[in-house]
Amino acid sequence: MSSNRDVAFMRAALAFAARGLGNTAPMPSVAALVVDESRDPPRILARGRTAKGGRPHAEARALDAAGAAARGATLYVTLEPCAKRSQTYYGPSCTERVLEAGIARVVIGAPDPSPFAAGEGAARLRAAGVAVVEGVLAEEAGRLNRGHCQRVRLGRPFVQVKMAMSADGFAGTADRKPIAITGELARAYTHRLRAGADALVTGIGTVIADDPLLDCRLPGMADHSPLRVIADTRGRFDPACRIARDAARVPVLVATAAPGDLTTRLAGLAGIEVMGVPESGGHLDLGALLAALGARGITRVLVEAGSDLANAIAAAGLCDELVLLTGPANAGQGLAALGPALAQWRRSAICVESRLLDADKLEIYRKES
Repeated sequence: MSSNRDVAFMRAALAFAARGLGNTAPMPSVAALVVDESRDPPRILARGRTAKGGRPHAEARALDAAGAAARGATLYVTLEPCAKRSQTYYGPSCTERVLEAGIARVVIGAPDPSPFAAGEGAARLRAAGVAVVEGVLAEEAGRLNRGHCQRVRLGRPFVQVKMAMSADGFAGTADRKPIAITGELARAYTHRLRAGADALVTGIGTVIADDPLLDCRLPGMADHSPLRVIADTRGRFDPACRIARDAARVPVLVATAAPGDLTTRLAGLAGIEVMGVPESGGHLDLGALLAALGARGITRVLVEAGSDLANAIAAAGLCDELVLLTGPANAGQGLAALGPALAQWRRSAICVESRLLDADKLEIYRKES
């Protein structure tokens, strides 16, 4: 049974785990705390978070940091520890590491549907005499690991669509040119969203019209820029654009239904990969694209694109969350930010957050799976 103390330590672990989002694919960002509860007040002996690239796991890093002091202590972990490993050269599973360290009690946030855990981690710990408490802040822990869990269950990543619109609902001019909508704080928020994603998906239309970089430019977070994925049905990607010239620093994946010619044109450019994706109705099959990203270990996708691609994501039933930034000024006319499918998606979703970022309004809509 959990206590107020368990909730407090799990909340601290979740906050620590959230800082790793976007950096740990193909693994979830998990945090573990080794706590000496024999003291008054209890003392955190060590903590660990999933390493960049997914290994070592959080439990292993926390137990290594605690050393012999872990014996008899409590381990707080945001996701159920793995009970087996896909490859033996990764060493013992986290469950085995917990048992070897002599941990007396394990407190778990959310279950892990992965075949390497799926209830077996908690069961093995209990069978070995370790006290196990499950489901502490389970909703928050599940939401933090939603990308990982969704990839396991559905074979595709969690998809977050970000849109900005004027107070009267426009995202650009009638001829699809961008307009200034939000202020500095909202733009910084967008860069933070990028840092928490494994991949950022945009359309070739946005690349041609805006020539953006779509990286993370917050101070000290340049290495958190996600993989940039360009949906380019006809292979129009220009090797002279800024994203192409920046690909050696932050990789680029061009998804296209015409990979042959594009592969030839981009040959020799560092950091750029071309991936063939089938068409559907004259456009890229977005379900196939997301499945291909999931197969590569991508767990969280941020869609930063024009209204057409964002609307297509919603129409295909692939939008999991909408982040909507609304500026204070009217545009008067132009290109509607929310296409019909995305507007309908928004009406049927739950607004889970609404607040101001200076003069701009932030709203987050979500559909629970």
